[in-house]
Amino acid sequence: MIPNIYKGEYRLLLIFPLILIAASIYLLPNLKMGVDFRGGTLITLEVTNQPDAAALQDALRTAGFDANVKLYESNLGRKMEIEASQTEQMYEADALKSDFNTQLDKVARLEAQANQNSSVEAEYETERGKLDDIANRMFVLSGTNTEARLYLNLNILKTAFNDAYLKMSDLQMSQVMAVVDQYVQYTSKSAVTVSPALSKHFIGQALNVVIFSAILSTILVFIFFRTFVPSLAVLTGAASDVIIAMGGMCLFGIPLTLPSFAALLMLIGFSLDTDVLLTTRLVKRRGDPRENAFDAMKTGMTMSFSAMVAFLVLFAVSMITHISVYYEISAVALAGLVGDVFATWGLNAVMVLYYREHMHGGKK
Repeated sequence: MIPNIYKGEYRLLLIFPLILIAASIYLLPNLKMGVDFRGGTLITLEVTNQPDAAALQDALRTAGFDANVKLYESNLGRKMEIEASQTEQMYEADALKSDFNTQLDKVARLEAQANQNSSVEAEYETERGKLDDIANRMFVLSGTNTEARLYLNLNILKTAFNDAYLKMSDLQMSQVMAVVDQYVQYTSKSAVTVSPALSKHFIGQALNVVIFSAILSTILVFIFFRTFVPSLAVLTGAASDVIIAMGGMCLFGIPLTLPSFAALLMLIGFSLDTDVLLTTRLVKRRGDPRENAFDAMKTGMTMSFSAMVAFLVLFAVSMITHISVYYEISAVALAGLVGDVFATWGLNAVMVLYYREHMHGGKK
């Protein structure tokens, strides 16, 4: 029979989760951003030779691409995944596109006003000059032999600008493949490109989700328990799970992508579940608080180990199939679930148990 770990000096249980959290925070600057959040190109190849993945990765980096290359065997044959970041020129092109669209709206409005009122013509000419400068820079970057002043019609200028932007994207892909072709023989290729603007959109949406979920969770937890310390303990446990999971991502080189971000959000829900279970047993149930905490731990550990088994199966499937989405979700979930065991029953439990015994009337 498992002994009650909350008998005796249970505050010593704080040591390991605090060390785990501190180590995770220390590792956080090493967190890698995937293509979804930093922009770039993900290329998947069906390979027929035995290329040197490390040499290809070094060659891509020499060519100016922050690249990661993975070679693996699957049931469908040998495959290679190449994740290449955007070039500085592509980041500039993306900024130019945003500036161009903003300036285009302003110039179109002034053009309409200038046709009716000659006093607006000077302002129109000034703003049109700024628009032409933006377009000319894009034409230079893309190697397009034209000038913006040749396009009197704004719609035609917009079409030429967008063509130049697409040419930039195609140019980056051709630069990557020029290096890849020197090392790899392949029968098929698939590529997914995420622009810097779209990656910024993903980051903005992700932050909105995190902020909204944190605010909503705080409100609901406080309404349910109506006391500060238990509510703080629940939220601390949820935050600790995410921090430890992200520390595991840094340690094992798992990038932050949409699938791994979804796994982090799932961990918040799971952590709130176990933390609310513990806090409810300690705050609302009569009897010896230490026995109530131990009883909650047995129930919560059963939940945690059941979830671990499920994600271990998914992790095994990802190792066999080499499906990156399965790997990222399962690996992040496992890291978070392990962290939840220590955060909930070593950190959260100690906080609420100490509150229950020393600040809320002692044992009942």
